[in-house]
Amino acid sequence: QVQLLESGGGLVQAGGSLRLSCAASRRTSIYAMGWFRQAPGKEREFVAGLTWNGSIRDYADSVKGRCTVSRDNAKNTVYLQMNSLKPEDTAIYYCARAAGHYTPFVPKDGYEYWGQGTQVTVSS
Repeated sequence: QVQLLESGGGLVQAGGSLRLSCAASRRTSIYAMGWFRQAPGKEREFVAGLTWNGSIRDYADSVKGRCTVSRDNAKNTVYLQMNSLKPEDTAIYYCARAAGHYTPFVPKDGYEYWGQGTQVTVSS
């Protein structure tokens, strides 16, 4: 069992930045990790993710160029740096650990463990 704990959410004005963190209770260095978000009344969607070694990173079109996903395997922590935030970025952001290890791509589904989420609110 792995616990994932997100932090770093909050209220920010449009154009601002936030850095989300996701700390795992156990080793995650051999797993792809992803960030997802869910806005009120909408389905959960993939935001960004990276392979176990960070060599491949993938982003949703809606955040490409504004967000950077990274990881520190020594700390079992994954980050999501979000810049130029827009009101439509308002959502609960979740991190997740993929099911398969050493996956050579960033999966969009099949994540096995999820955090409880952190709220990001962007005011206009």
